[in-house]
Amino acid sequence: MTAKASILRITYSNELLEGGEFHVSSNCLPVKASRFEPAGHSFHDVALKLCGCFMDEKKEVEETDESVPKEKDQDFMQSSGSYSSGKGKKKSGDGANQQDHYALLGLGNLRYLATDDQIRKSYREVALKHHPDKQASLLLLEETEAGKQSKKDEIENHFKAIQEAYEVLIDPVKRRVFDSTDEFDDEVPTDCGPQEFFKVFGPAFLRNGRWSVTQPTPLLGDENTPLDDVDSFYDFWYGFKSWREFPHDDEYDLEDAESREEKRWMERQNAKLSEKAKKEESARIRSLVDNAYKRDPRVLKRKELLKAEKQKKKEAKFMVKKLQEEEAARVAEEERRKKEEDEKQAAEAAAQQKKIKEKEKKLLRKERSRLRTVSTNVVDQRLLDLNQDDVENLCMSLDVLKLKSLCDDMETQEECVQAELLKKALDNLDPSEKDNNNNISASSQRNGSVKVNGNVQKQKKEKPWAQEEIELLRKGMSKYPKGTSRRWEVISEYIGTHRQVDEILKATKTVLLQKPDPTKAFDTFLEKKKPSQPILSPPTTQEENKRVEVNQNANEVVENGVESGVENGTNSDSDEWSVGQVTALIQALKTFPKEANQRWERVAAAVPGKTVNECKKQFTLLKDKFKTKKK
Repeated sequence: MTAKASILRITYSNELLEGGEFHVSSNCLPVKASRFEPAGHSFHDVALKLCGCFMDEKKEVEETDESVPKEKDQDFMQSSGSYSSGKGKKKSGDGANQQDHYALLGLGNLRYLATDDQIRKSYREVALKHHPDKQASLLLLEETEAGKQSKKDEIENHFKAIQEAYEVLIDPVKRRVFDSTDEFDDEVPTDCGPQEFFKVFGPAFLRNGRWSVTQPTPLLGDENTPLDDVDSFYDFWYGFKSWREFPHDDEYDLEDAESREEKRWMERQNAKLSEKAKKEESARIRSLVDNAYKRDPRVLKRKELLKAEKQKKKEAKFMVKKLQEEEAARVAEEERRKKEEDEKQAAEAAAQQKKIKEKEKKLLRKERSRLRTVSTNVVDQRLLDLNQDDVENLCMSLDVLKLKSLCDDMETQEECVQAELLKKALDNLDPSEKDNNNNISASSQRNGSVKVNGNVQKQKKEKPWAQEEIELLRKGMSKYPKGTSRRWEVISEYIGTHRQVDEILKATKTVLLQKPDPTKAFDTFLEKKKPSQPILSPPTTQEENKRVEVNQNANEVVENGVESGVENGTNSDSDEWSVGQVTALIQALKTFPKEANQRWERVAAAVPGKTVNECKKQFTLLKDKFKTKKK
């Protein structure tokens, strides 16, 4: 203790009092002072350390304080290794009133990376060091009461700031708000070279990853990163969810709310104020991801590969199509040539056949003329009752060879022999051929037949088109319009009457263009209308009731008028009506009154063997007979 007391004999120099650099002369070498001046107990501790005393205690303190950050002495300095780059910084709130909570607790080098345990431990050490009771010795340096009070207030405010920093950082909600307003580089890279992409955008994504709700965030990687990981990276950032808060100067303090409803109202108002800032933050993150995706060499390389592959497929498809077109053109050309050759051969064969037929016809006409010339004397003399019709019959019946043979035989013979040869040739003809040859002119003119080589060929008659076929043709043409594959064959099957395609095409130009006859409109209507079943009245067994009903029906007919029953009438006195037919007529008149549709057609259908006009005539006779009997 004696040694320590002797060491405490220290005098103050003028440099110390004036605040400049000073040298300590207390049994030690002169040293340069640090930025902060030791005072009170700290001054004596420094002096003792410089003298070499308490070295063992110093080692113990160093061993116990290994986990304490080295920058504890720099209580109010910003961390030199700050995370921010210093460009594009923004800080919400008033910078003059904003204190650095991490620096107060000596966590400036960790900041938002500091854990709760580190915050508690650092708070305990800083609070113990800067407690007002520990700093009471500083008041002794002040000479005036005002200076002592000012120093006391400064120490208390500093300790309160430490407590406030701990309360903010230990509360997750308040710490999130403080971290959101902490210094941060919001700059978004806009342009860079392919070689500098990972150097520029890698730190930007790493810097903005601190705001992600999901931790840890995926890394940008390098050129050798698989494409699946690259896609996962961009999927994560395109769906980025941020926990960053944006406090506003005009926000309400939720602790000032007097009720739950007021607190909820304050929360809604605060959300409205921060909504715009959150939208801007989302747009900033999206622009960062878009800029990176547009300039990512891995994505660009994949796009080039896909484009090249697509172009290759397109060219292959084009080549296949071109080959198919060339093959189709070649096949079409071969078919065209083959068709032309077939048509040429068919035309030559037809021309040759035509020449042969013309030659045969010429020979046939020559032999007929020769036969007529040879048989002129026989016909004029009417030998064996032969006439010109018999000669014509032979000319029409015999072929070229027979005619030539007959003419050769007759030319060298006398007239009697010629007549016998003609008679013999007529007898050798079939009776049916004779009849056909006799009536060939009339039948050819009547039936439109054609005689070729002595044979009569009948022209094919066209089958008339029924009204039902015409209606089906119209429906089929509307149901299967132009462009339908095998349209006319399909329409032929739709009609179902075995009509050929040529007949249908001809009908579209003739039958369908014909205007309907207005005089036959009612008949067409009757043909289309389905016949109605006759309604039979209930049978009665009393004849008197029948007579009364007949009289009543006739009376009703007279009262309703007879204008509709007298049209198109002719004298029918000669028509015979049986009792059954009269009874059926009266029953039908009773069943179908004047207001019924198609009354007389239905009445005629109910009367067996009678037409509409006959029913009308009989009705007129019954009416007249009833009137005369009534008189």
